[in-house]
Amino acid sequence: MPTYARRALLLALSTTVVASTLTATATATATAATTPAPVLTWRSCVQPGGPAEQECAELPVPLDYRDPDGPWLTLAVSRLRSERPEARRGTLLLIPGGPGGSGVQRLGQKGVALRKEMAGAYDIVSLDPRGVGGSTRASCGLSEDDRHLVNLRSWPGPNGEIAENVARSRRIADACDRQGGAVLRSFTTANEVRDIDRFRQALGEEKLSAWGISYGTYVGAVYAQKYPQHTDRWVLDSSGDPDPARVARGWQANMAAAADDRFPDFAAWAADPARESEGLRLGERPEDIRPLFLALASGLDRRPKESTTPGVPLTGNRLRQALQNALYSDASFPQLARLIRTAQNPAETPALPADLAQPVPDQDAAVIAGVICNDVRWPASIPAFERAVAADRVRHPLTAGMPANIFPCAFWKDAPVEKPTRITAEGPSNILMIQNLRDPSTPYFGAQKMRQALGGRARLVATGHGGHGAYLANGNACGDRAVTDFLTTGHRPKQDTYCAD
Repeated sequence: MPTYARRALLLALSTTVVASTLTATATATATAATTPAPVLTWRSCVQPGGPAEQECAELPVPLDYRDPDGPWLTLAVSRLRSERPEARRGTLLLIPGGPGGSGVQRLGQKGVALRKEMAGAYDIVSLDPRGVGGSTRASCGLSEDDRHLVNLRSWPGPNGEIAENVARSRRIADACDRQGGAVLRSFTTANEVRDIDRFRQALGEEKLSAWGISYGTYVGAVYAQKYPQHTDRWVLDSSGDPDPARVARGWQANMAAAADDRFPDFAAWAADPARESEGLRLGERPEDIRPLFLALASGLDRRPKESTTPGVPLTGNRLRQALQNALYSDASFPQLARLIRTAQNPAETPALPADLAQPVPDQDAAVIAGVICNDVRWPASIPAFERAVAADRVRHPLTAGMPANIFPCAFWKDAPVEKPTRITAEGPSNILMIQNLRDPSTPYFGAQKMRQALGGRARLVATGHGGHGAYLANGNACGDRAVTDFLTTGHRPKQDTYCAD
């Protein structure tokens, strides 16, 4: 076939794909807007340690918004009503992170503190997205070994080899294709956004305010892009780069440099003389801690150490994953230091953190893979992943190539039904971003991409802190005050601002 003919054919095919995607999106959006809103029947559902007034209900949503006469799913939704009805100004939605975070649990965890900050200004609500918690779930039927976090995260082998990662990714994709069905294929950011708008309708609200965290910031940004007329005061806490060509693949890749940014906080803590009395001091100087950690992880690559969990040794990659988890919060530093100490001592048997000792539940693994892989297609070139891992290991040895590695999405059977939403500056200027400078998961340089995309719609409050999650999370009074003032009074900084620790 002549070159010009091939080009013409490719152009015709791409035009057809774009037209089909736009038609599917428009049809789904129209259906979401016209399907009658359900009546919610509320009941008490107090969460452990949560507010006594928390209530729950079930929200029916179409499996496919383009087919309202087809199967329906059920979402668990929750609310905490304003304790001062005379002060109430609206409804505040908590958008959980993940993918895979539970909004019902998050409302239980943050409800008391948030209620105090809001002083009755809102009914506070949330939901479990499709596949999560009390909502309709799906399963891939994965083996226990494939569901260990250190394997789901696709850490390369000791010398950077990824053959085992490739085989596992293919195996997971095949299993999800066989067993996940249409329910798993419906786990997308676009559907979560439609489900949120259906929840808004069921609540009888013209507009919602929102506080989204981590992946929830992307969900929130997409909602604000799709339904700007239904957004009131919008808070995005710990944002990632919204690049529609990469989405979660970009978020994972950014974790390598993010860990480098955050690690000095742990190093300073672990070298502080105050750790001496706790038995947790790992070195005389902060600059000693990084080589110590890298050498220990390398040694465990060669000779894993038996842990207190039978059949689950402490490997170099489990130590690296423990570091990744601990960097989320200063409160986790003692547990990591204790693990390092016991790993160094030949006479001690290390106790693994619970999230590393046990496999991730199958339904949780399914929703994590489902959303990430259904949202955007990943490259399928294994040599390209090998090259990326090799380069990343050199630049960022703390993460040993994991953020650049392959994922089941490379072998996902179904192409995304819709293109990811491009976040733009079109819409009302009613968004406040808050971001830690040293976030190990959604780094500041990625949040700046979100800030640039939103343009005049947003203001950014940066906090001089490390860890993942800023508002009501790290004790930065200036940052907390900025968010509380915005949600309760509408006051927002006139320009991007910085809150020192």
